[in-house]
Amino acid sequence: MTLPRIIIALATVAGLLAHATALPQSEDEPLEQGDAEVLDTKYFHEPGGDDTLGHYDQRYFKGVMTYEERTDTLHHMIRAYLNTFREKGIDTWIAHGTLLGWWWNGKMLPWDWDLDTQVSGATLKYLGVHLNHTTHHYISDDRKVKRDYLLDVNPYHIERERGDGMNVIDARWIDMRNGLFIDITGLSETHPDIQPGVWSCKNYHRYRTRDLYPMRESLYEGVPAKIPYAYDQILIEEYESKALVLREYEGHRWDAASKAWVKNQGKGSSRRPRPHRPRPPAGKAIRS
Repeated sequence: MTLPRIIIALATVAGLLAHATALPQSEDEPLEQGDAEVLDTKYFHEPGGDDTLGHYDQRYFKGVMTYEERTDTLHHMIRAYLNTFREKGIDTWIAHGTLLGWWWNGKMLPWDWDLDTQVSGATLKYLGVHLNHTTHHYISDDRKVKRDYLLDVNPYHIERERGDGMNVIDARWIDMRNGLFIDITGLSETHPDIQPGVWSCKNYHRYRTRDLYPMRESLYEGVPAKIPYAYDQILIEEYESKALVLREYEGHRWDAASKAWVKNQGKGSSRRPRPHRPRPPAGKAIRS
């Protein structure tokens, strides 16, 4: 066994022990001695695999949130995350559908079930060493909302290739009241010898250094946030240009007067868009 594999194995054992400690146990279904033998390689677990249940952390899931509860949860969760990372001097930026929401009005897309952020591989390593399994207390500006969030770093974060595909999410910022979360993925220069300056995550999203830096300063959900430099090109490549002009989507319509997505009364959609599907290395080439 090579040294990197030994390190991953040790980190996985430690992570799973902490993971199991944080997992509430039912009095009616006690863990049995043989349960450890059926553990798979996937670190983060959800209560189901569909577009709804697949966006909750199993340890804190108590039931599906209403539209209003989900909106409130995600609003405060991203504010807590961005403020905490900024206060600690940790570099992070918004990505994917979260970045698309920022493009429209500096807010999250109301039909989205989770939020996405990115960090560098070096930052991810720092989080794993210094802040893994830490709890962060949040109080809203009006002091009416008080919540706790768990920063949980996947022990497989040190493996920067996709592997078996079970651990493409490197870390999560989890609302401990209901299990909704922010996905955190790291970007690394995985092949500097043949692709210098190309940064990728384990889900085949790739960016050039000039796409990301220098970061732009803006606001997201009312708090300071960093935005990739070539945000428009990134969004068009990931979602196509129609995502920047389409004004009706997922049971919502864009209201230009209020600059907000408004839910259509009596209408909705159980379908959730999956614009950032994994792309194998042999697929679409990086922009030159």
